[in-house]
Amino acid sequence: MNKYDAVVIGAGNGGLVAAIRLLQSGAKVLLVERHNLPGGFATSFRRGRFEFEASLHELNDFGKDGGDVRDLFDSLGVTNKIEWTSIPEAYHVICPNEKLDATMPFGIKAFIDKMEEYVPGSRKSMERFFALASEIREAQAYTNAQNGNVDSSYMVKHFGNYVRTGSYSVKEVLETLKMPKKAQDILSAYWCYLGAKLSDMSFTHYASMVIRYIDRGVMMPKGRSHEISLAMADRIYELGGEIWFNTGAKKILTGKEGAVCGVLLDDGRTIETKHVVADIEPTVVYGRMMDNVPEKIVKATNARKLAGRGFSIFLGLNKSPDELGIESHNYFLYDTSDSDKQYELMKGLDNAAQATVCLNRAYPDCSPKGTTIMYFTTLYMDDAWGKVKPEDYYKTKEDVARRLIERFEEYTGAHLMGNIEQISIATPMTYARYGGHPEGGIYGYESKYDDGLTARLLMMKDDKMTKGLRFCGGSAMRLSGYSSAYFSGDISGRQTAGDIKRGE
Repeated sequence: MNKYDAVVIGAGNGGLVAAIRLLQSGAKVLLVERHNLPGGFATSFRRGRFEFEASLHELNDFGKDGGDVRDLFDSLGVTNKIEWTSIPEAYHVICPNEKLDATMPFGIKAFIDKMEEYVPGSRKSMERFFALASEIREAQAYTNAQNGNVDSSYMVKHFGNYVRTGSYSVKEVLETLKMPKKAQDILSAYWCYLGAKLSDMSFTHYASMVIRYIDRGVMMPKGRSHEISLAMADRIYELGGEIWFNTGAKKILTGKEGAVCGVLLDDGRTIETKHVVADIEPTVVYGRMMDNVPEKIVKATNARKLAGRGFSIFLGLNKSPDELGIESHNYFLYDTSDSDKQYELMKGLDNAAQATVCLNRAYPDCSPKGTTIMYFTTLYMDDAWGKVKPEDYYKTKEDVARRLIERFEEYTGAHLMGNIEQISIATPMTYARYGGHPEGGIYGYESKYDDGLTARLLMMKDDKMTKGLRFCGGSAMRLSGYSSAYFSGDISGRQTAGDIKRGE
């Protein structure tokens, strides 16, 4: 009764997809989740008459006419279980200190045309950027399909520019493309979604994300991201899989030669299996859940740098967006468009840079008529909250929240204070407690150019350091983000299915 072909630990985005892929291959699969609901951060919660989205701003690569994430969802059998709504525009970036205020549309042609309006003479460099980004997306689709068995000569022949840019930063490539500075600033608005400064961030990762947003379409589930999680859990049951909620995994057991042989649960039960897919940070797995970890694995895991620690505000307001003066769905507000400088500012508690969403602009019926739902998110690039004294915690989080709201009012002209009916605040401590993430990090490991998306996709074989153990989720080979987590689960699930069929 307690023997399975594979055990998936964690019902986050990656774990849910990995379980479905394993079940589709015919494997007997158990998914264990310590919470009483699936999804991890892909969930929602209620305060008063408002249902708040916990983390998803929008799901990219999921247009009405297709997209890689939509294709993935179709193949998993979950797309039609979810009710979707479209996002109206790409983003609204504001940086008053540099007189930057731009609202950008979806669609490559529309995006380039609008950029040319804001920055005359930028068209040629923008066309070159999107041509390069398109090749990068196609190359990644190839590497995903190969399950890590990438033919390097094929890559060089068919995706030469992808290979050439793999070890360069965003800043280096945009300068090589001779893109005007203001165009770079507008194009770079999404950088906080990956949580690394542009002089360090992998260009291939950033370009891949941008084209998936701008060209491939963006949607949002009306039932918040928890609707996706529930649809995937339902699909697991349809395929004959098991999900044990309120069940934590305490240890991943290893036998001869360090290979996986089972999972010890918190309640003392032992599950026999030779294959584990962990939707958990490697830092946690190797630091707390495994014994006798080889030194090379410890060094390789510790060599990676944690990305941004999260701070979020969830607001329910008693007026409509029009009454409040909120124009757009998705805002990026920065002190400076220089990501290196902004990155340094985001190490301190006085940071007020933010990615802020008004869900009603995409889905007017998401809250009662005449009300508004908003989400504010900022990142800390250091463990600043670890230095806050316990007795100062509540005052500090309220001060930070007030500063973010006041910054939004200052930069946009909106009027939020005095109209707040419900407010909930999540600090890095909240995320560390809820998700078990070190220091409250919500982005996994930093997407650096020397350890970014290209390097990790090409080194998937080398990343399998323990026989029978693979990772998925925001800290795996596809790095952070919803679509990335789904793809990581797809890759790890298919790879593990292959291992099982080969008897490895």
